[in-house]
Amino acid sequence: MSGSTPRQVPVAVVGVGALVPGATDAAGYWRVVTGGRDLITEVPASRWRVEDHYDPDPAAPDKTYARRGAFLPEVDFDPMAYGVPPANLPATDTSQLLALMVADQVLRDAGGTSGIDRDRTGVVLGAAALELLPHMYGRSQRPAWLAGLRESGLDEAEAQAVCDRIAARFEPWRESTFPGLLGNVVAGRIANRFDLHGVNHTTDAACASSLAALSTAVGELSLRRADLVISGGVDTGNDIGMFLCFSKTPALSPSGDCRPFAEAADGTMLGEAVVMYALKRLSDAERDGDRIHAVIRGIGTSSDGRSTAIYAPLPEGQERALRRAYEEAGYPPETVELVEAHGTGTKAGDTAELAALNAVFGASGRPDGQWCAIGSVKSQIGHTKCAAGAAGLLKAVMALHHKVLPPTVKVERPNPAAAAPHGPFYVNTQARPWVRPAGHPRRAAVSSFGFGGSNFHVTLEEYAPPTVPTPSSGTHAGTPARPAPKNTGRPALRHRTASSELVLFAAASPSALEERLPEDGRPLAALARESHAAFSPTTRVRLAVVATDTDDLRGKYAQALAHIRRRPEASFSAPSGIRYAYGEPAPGRIGFLFPGQGSQYVGMGAELAMLAPAAQAVWDRLGSIRFDGRPLHRAVFPPPAFTEEE
Repeated sequence: MSGSTPRQVPVAVVGVGALVPGATDAAGYWRVVTGGRDLITEVPASRWRVEDHYDPDPAAPDKTYARRGAFLPEVDFDPMAYGVPPANLPATDTSQLLALMVADQVLRDAGGTSGIDRDRTGVVLGAAALELLPHMYGRSQRPAWLAGLRESGLDEAEAQAVCDRIAARFEPWRESTFPGLLGNVVAGRIANRFDLHGVNHTTDAACASSLAALSTAVGELSLRRADLVISGGVDTGNDIGMFLCFSKTPALSPSGDCRPFAEAADGTMLGEAVVMYALKRLSDAERDGDRIHAVIRGIGTSSDGRSTAIYAPLPEGQERALRRAYEEAGYPPETVELVEAHGTGTKAGDTAELAALNAVFGASGRPDGQWCAIGSVKSQIGHTKCAAGAAGLLKAVMALHHKVLPPTVKVERPNPAAAAPHGPFYVNTQARPWVRPAGHPRRAAVSSFGFGGSNFHVTLEEYAPPTVPTPSSGTHAGTPARPAPKNTGRPALRHRTASSELVLFAAASPSALEERLPEDGRPLAALARESHAAFSPTTRVRLAVVATDTDDLRGKYAQALAHIRRRPEASFSAPSGIRYAYGEPAPGRIGFLFPGQGSQYVGMGAELAMLAPAAQAVWDRLGSIRFDGRPLHRAVFPPPAFTEEE
């Protein structure tokens, strides 16, 4: 396959947006991913009452044996900003409203709407039944309530009064209810609000819905029926009905956790997400000078056909999708070094997926074993169902762009099929620099599979602006040479993923510090950057806080203010990362740090390489250098070890 010709039009990701557990934008999502944060928690009381619906016995009728999941954070929604009458909010599903917010993020990241051709801009999203639908249908059960109350001996007036009280717990039907509960209107509201005139619909392929939508979006671009398409997945459905569906299959983890590709994996956990991206043909994105996050090279699709059960995954069906993706891309799977798998954590699902992956990747004949990292973001944010493929794709897009191999958490010992000693895969459990091998750009792949045997596999690569070829310069394996256009795309802006940030405050007096902390919920990295620009070292009152996230910043800021109120003119520092100075600044001293000889250790310099492009570039220049029979970067940044022998 190494010399095959690509059949798919290369498609550029020119904008991204996200609302996921623990984060309200794409930058926050990347911090969640690289930080290895576990967002699976107890079910919030605002969703459904555990005491009403939980029973540890999986066979208990009408009960779920799960009481944990991953849930979207609460966000403020301004209906007037998105043209939604406030009176219609109770009759409008949350998915439709949150999708508007994330689509706004995507369009802003793609450069705004002022220069787009609205007639050739579309919206295709993965979505399914919305939570408002069963809620509204609940009102239609009044005859059943009445029958039960009459059979219990209540007279007609009392039975009707009880039914009135039950009905009052449901929203009343109104003119805006019907569109407010339809899945397709998730896309329709975006097209309506932003006045987009191209294709507009959602697609339902169960847990593969968002990659099914991506396949349609790429088809629209390839056939030149559209020039820009917003695609992705929307799923805010962690209601009790969804928990019952997965409990009675059964697919949820009895131990209450999601551990894809771990030896201890025993099921999945449910999550929520709204993830979208803006797509253009690569040639158009370069012509328009767009900022490009990554390039989609191939999409493979398949059906399982006839199998033992409609909900049972079939390795042969998934294998077809994988092979077709690389045929479309025109390069072989052995050039892919990161697979963001479907990885539900269920025994049947992981077993089938690993069988398909090993059949395709293991046939490559690469002499170096364990060359491809495998993982799943479901270990952190649960199975986001219709949005699962979109969440995985965005993780892969950002991994390529930031040149980082992201972690999969909760793997104490890997599933043997995911880490065979001479096989292609290893489970990556910590963020590591992704050093580019010689001969081709960084490449990743994403899988998503749905009930009914609906299979999708996407392969993509990092974006590198084309250069004028010279007689001595080679081209990337499997990627045709491209002449440098007059205008060219630009790599998208990077997001900081440092484990902590330094935030600075300055004021003329201690009391003036009280109002220095912004309340607008911006990311910590943005607050830190702005604080550095605004800080004056000659100001009389100065405060420095090292924080890991915005909640940590607010806590330490409040702690510092409490101390300052007691002794406003006394400078102090705390080991938690707080330093306060009062009075005229004194010149500081210069410190030199020299690590000495013999201090080298595994992973040395990894954080620097992941944070600083200049440091990463050094490793790329040394990408083909070998040490003791293996690539130098694999000696310094080796795959995680799970046994004493390793």
